[in-house]
Amino acid sequence: MRTGRSSVATIAVTAVVTLAATACGVPVQTRPVALSASQLPAGLTGASTTTTLRGSSTPVSLIQVYFVAGDRLVARSRLVPSPGSLPEALADLLAGPTPAESAAGIRTTIDPATELISERVIRNRVVLDVSQTFADTGGPDQILAIAQFVYTVTGIQTGVNAVSFELGASPVAVPTANGTLLSAPVGRADYSSLFTATSQPGTSGPF
Repeated sequence: MRTGRSSVATIAVTAVVTLAATACGVPVQTRPVALSASQLPAGLTGASTTTTLRGSSTPVSLIQVYFVAGDRLVARSRLVPSPGSLPEALADLLAGPTPAESAAGIRTTIDPATELISERVIRNRVVLDVSQTFADTGGPDQILAIAQFVYTVTGIQTGVNAVSFELGASPVAVPTANGTLLSAPVGRADYSSLFTATSQPGTSGPF
C-alpha cells in the first residue's frame, strides 16, 4: 500500500457466497474460440507450456484465466504469444468468456465496464489499479470478481502470490471468501473455498 495516501477505502459486502457449481463441455467453433484438448498439439495441455502451432511460426503459450460457473471459480485456458504475460492474462480476463463458454454456463462477475488502469509488480505481489466501476458489483459476485483477479494474476506471474487492489489510485480493502475485509494483500488461500479443480474443456486464442 502506498504511503501518503488517504485512509483505506472499503468495498462493502452484503452477503457471503454459497458454494455450488457445475462444469460443462465447450463445443468447437469456427472462430478463434474453444478447441478440445484432443485437437491441441502434444504437450500443450499443461500450464505455462510453450509450443508452435502448425502453420504458424509464432511460439505460443497456454495460460489460464478464471471465470465463474454457478458460485465457483473455474479455470479456462487461453493461447497467447509466448512467453505469456500479466497484461495479456488480464486482458483475456476482462474480455470475459467466449460465446461458446457463455453458452455452456460460464460467466464473469467482473463488471464489463471495469477498466484496468495499471498493474505493478512489487516483489511477491501485484498491485491492480482498477476503475471505480469495479466497486459497482456487490455481495457474493463482488467476492467472486476479486477471486477471479487473484487466481488469474497469481497463476501467470512467477513469484507472485498476493494481490493488492486500488480504485482510481486509492488503496481499498477487499472481502475474502468468508466476507472478512482485508486491507492487506490477498492470495489464493483467501478464496480457496471458491475453487475446485475441474477438467479443461478447451482453449481459445488468436491462432
